[in-house]
Amino acid sequence: MLISMAEILASVILFLWVVFVVNFLTKNLYEFMRVSGMRHNVAVYYNRKIIHVLAGGLVVLLVPFIFDTPIIPLIIASLLGALTYIPHKTGKLMYWFQTEENMYEVSFCIMWGVILTLGWLISGGNFWFGVLPVLFMSFGDAVTGIVRNMLYKRRTKSWWGNLVMALFTIPAGSVLGLAGIAAGAVASLIEHFEFNPIDDNVTIPLSSFLILALARLYAPWMLTL
Repeated sequence: MLISMAEILASVILFLWVVFVVNFLTKNLYEFMRVSGMRHNVAVYYNRKIIHVLAGGLVVLLVPFIFDTPIIPLIIASLLGALTYIPHKTGKLMYWFQTEENMYEVSFCIMWGVILTLGWLISGGNFWFGVLPVLFMSFGDAVTGIVRNMLYKRRTKSWWGNLVMALFTIPAGSVLGLAGIAAGAVASLIEHFEFNPIDDNVTIPLSSFLILALARLYAPWMLTL
């Protein structure tokens, strides 16, 4: 049996946690920030990064300890991608974290599932090859975004944010050895640049995943797992 009852039960709990974070926690945080005098765009940006951490990062950290295959995580990520895309099509945005200017939260969900699955496949069942790039996207990008928001009160790029991101991604990458460290460094660097219409929720996990995949194929001595 590919999918156990324990995985199904855990999936339901994790899905409900994501729904709670997105539809209750951040919505109420938005109202609190607005009442406190924070501008709409600043509150929205903080909420996006909170979702990155609590819905994306925390959940992906649990994946290797709960699931045997990426089947259910991929299905859930695809479902969440659809659920975040529909408001853009209907014009009924979840205003506390979505914006008309972009659909980056949709690409976040898609890349979360795709990279996690690809990492598991190319490594022969080691979730960490996909988990690490997703962590760079979830925690690393959130850290740099929060730093930028605190400094500039708007969405912009800043080397200060990238430096703080590197302080997370490089040590975190060490779990996979030299290749992971290199992947973390590249992720913190590439976040600084924009390649419209491709956003950093694509470039960060994809670039770091490619480094790990190449190391797996051509320089396995750079990996510790």
